[in-house]
Amino acid sequence: MKQPTPRSRALGMHLMLVLVTCLLGSQVLIAHQAQPEGASESATPWGGDYFPNTLLTDQDGRQVRFFDDLIKDKVVVINFIFTSCSDSCPLETARLRQVQKLLGDRVGQDIFFYSISIDPLSDTPEVLKAYAQRFKVGPGWKFLTGEFEDITDLRKKLGLFIEGVDNGRTKDHNLSLIVGNQSTGRWMKASPFENPWILADQLANTLQNWKQPSVEQSYANAPEIRPPSNGEELFRTRCASCHSLGPQDGEGIGMRNIGPDLIGVTRQRDPAWLNRWIREPDRVLAEKDPIALQLFERYERIPMPNLRLDELSAQSIIDFLRDETERRQPTTQPLADGALTPISPAASSETVSRMR
Repeated sequence: MKQPTPRSRALGMHLMLVLVTCLLGSQVLIAHQAQPEGASESATPWGGDYFPNTLLTDQDGRQVRFFDDLIKDKVVVINFIFTSCSDSCPLETARLRQVQKLLGDRVGQDIFFYSISIDPLSDTPEVLKAYAQRFKVGPGWKFLTGEFEDITDLRKKLGLFIEGVDNGRTKDHNLSLIVGNQSTGRWMKASPFENPWILADQLANTLQNWKQPSVEQSYANAPEIRPPSNGEELFRTRCASCHSLGPQDGEGIGMRNIGPDLIGVTRQRDPAWLNRWIREPDRVLAEKDPIALQLFERYERIPMPNLRLDELSAQSIIDFLRDETERRQPTTQPLADGALTPISPAASSETVSRMR
């Protein structure tokens, strides 16, 4: 039997490769022709076939569809609240308001905020509109209500439903935010206690698939980092949603004017009263404490939330506020001859007299 020559073997392999290439090409062509008209090559699995197109009503009484009108091809922030909440929901709303301030007019143009009520029987469009007005939210942020069962299904799809806790009899709920870009399929959960600058950067840059160019700087010019105390950590994660510590902390751009600036508060309030006010403001207000009532009326009737802090934690916050006040506004200042003289409390900012 005649053995195949090297040339004939090479020719056979070449013909086989041509045949395989033609076969694969025909399969690609068939798949392309079978693709539905208008389908995007960058389509994600998190599209209209995953997200329910729930019918919702916003604070102005307009009806919208969750997928078609709210999230399709958009960068969004979604959280679930109820307006009668006395602890976590006001903090979430206040924190997102800070993020909205940082993002400016991009909110409503290429970034959108949605707060959906888990108590639709009570949270009518009128109630939601009044709630939004108290927090002075800007354009591009919708407060929404709908049917209880539909909203529950939506929470489950978004991974914000806690089995065994969200049973309809209580309003305990998952506090996480959902942020994402529907067109790219990039979604993530975020804490309502997240640093507002970090969350704003995620929405403005990371989820937009671009970043601003970094400016080369020397680490030799980096400021020294002061390790935070326990009181400062509590303040930054619990209190800073509503309160500032001077103009450089956001007060100057109106980012935190839901509550008073707290520089000087330890010089204005009795320590025992301040400790109790931090721990149980709802009870102090219910007792018609005159200072609590005055603050409630002055700040859009937004009650200070009960943060479930113990006495030691409250005291650590007070210690931090006292130290920070002393650092920024020392009670003594050097004179030319080296003597020390106290600074009058009147020299503090006008907001000091309105401290909590």
